[in-house]
Amino acid sequence: MMSFLQSLTDGSSWPLLTAFLLGLMTAISPCPLATNITATAYLSKDVGVKKRVLFNGLFYTLGRMFTYTALGMLFFFGANQFKIAAALQGIGGIWLGIALLVIGIFMLDIIQLNLPGVGTLTEKFSRKNGKKSYWDAFLLGLMFALAFCPYSGMLYFGGLIPLTIASTSGLLLPPIFAIATGLPVIVISL
Repeated sequence: MMSFLQSLTDGSSWPLLTAFLLGLMTAISPCPLATNITATAYLSKDVGVKKRVLFNGLFYTLGRMFTYTALGMLFFFGANQFKIAAALQGIGGIWLGIALLVIGIFMLDIIQLNLPGVGTLTEKFSRKNGKKSYWDAFLLGLMFALAFCPYSGMLYFGGLIPLTIASTSGLLLPPIFAIATGLPVIVISL
């Protein structure tokens, strides 16, 4: 599958299609695939309510879109690609794992953090006016988008970002890439 997508990417002269294909390649590569499996399990927790699962997937993808677009804008407007890539790949391995572990502990209510007048931290993120919100799915997408392993980093920083900088439709490419990275998660969750 990867070689097929790679041949399509190599033969593509359309930046939007190339961005989409790079996003699909990222989504199914081994390292991000592990985070996508985790995201699928989390997003489909309300399996009885298909609409809820769909919106969880959409907000997860919006979180990824926010991260990839914000990074893309930094590069588009002149940030040093290599310094940011190196910093994020270092964060992805150690600090992101620690952050996800701590957030998971709070989301599962293993440790309840009661703040005066606020309630538990999980209630703050998962409910608003008695209704569930989608912020947890958005934050999960935002965090998982920062988990760059070497291969996904190469596709994003070495494939998408140069295309973003050189293309006339440059700022549209990171959101297209993000949609492609989130699409498999939405489909499998449903």
